[in-house]
Amino acid sequence: MLSYSQSNIWRYDNMSQMLLLDKRTQGLIEDYVPRGEILEGVVCFFSVFADYTRVKILSALAISELCVTDLSKILEVNQTTVSHQLRFLKSAGIVKSWRYGKIVLYSLTDEAINDVLLKGIEFLGC
Repeated sequence: MLSYSQSNIWRYDNMSQMLLLDKRTQGLIEDYVPRGEILEGVVCFFSVFADYTRVKILSALAISELCVTDLSKILEVNQTTVSHQLRFLKSAGIVKSWRYGKIVLYSLTDEAINDVLLKGIEFLGC
């Protein structure tokens, strides 16, 4: 991570009071900040963790593949709500489903999703 120093900060512009970084630092920042479809994807991915029920579902699916009925009972959440959130998670590419006879089972698409959840918990010091 870069930090401000006298060598890479130009003096305050008297009129605008803005700091102007050197071209190298500006270029690094411009290259690092996501844009377009990548930015949309990142925002969509992290929005997954912005709902209590979705986080509970992801936590449960990190342990085992489950059907809607089991998720509803274990998490003590209305079955309609669980189904709605699973549709959201599936459309975001976070969970996958498959049919086993008359039962539809759900699981995480990638173990890295659980890693992100665990990093968030670690960050919060829980």
